[in-house]
Amino acid sequence: MATSGTYVTEVPLKGTAEKHYKRYRNENYLFPDVVGHLIQGVTVHDGEWDSHGGIKIWNFTLDGKQEVFKEKREIDDENKTLKVIGLEGHVMEQFKVYEIDFQFIPKSEDDCVCKITMIWEKHNDEFPEPGGYMRLLKSMVVDMEDHVLKA
Repeated sequence: MATSGTYVTEVPLKGTAEKHYKRYRNENYLFPDVVGHLIQGVTVHDGEWDSHGGIKIWNFTLDGKQEVFKEKREIDDENKTLKVIGLEGHVMEQFKVYEIDFQFIPKSEDDCVCKITMIWEKHNDEFPEPGGYMRLLKSMVVDMEDHVLKA
């Protein structure tokens, strides 16, 4: 049986949970301009930028290699949570399950935490665990913070 697991990390952020959540929920088109060293492109394949069930295609760099990722997005406004479900792309060549939750949790009036939960299951044990993908996601959240604060 192939290995599966869950990674969880929390990234403390300045700014309200609402502002950060809005960027991830509605404004993915800004990511290539803000974190272009990580994300080179985002396009809507089906739906709208901010639609529940929308499908997007991401072009990004991981460990110096260009990759593509096609996702389906589920939105939970009440809990300020976005679920990203992997459909196709480089990561899906290694994993039969690849899901990410971004939850923005208020901590004070001007601070929040982005809790990133990654659930994964490898096709087989020859593939490495997705630690590099988790590092990329954490870097993206950290690097986006200044831009969110200026918005």
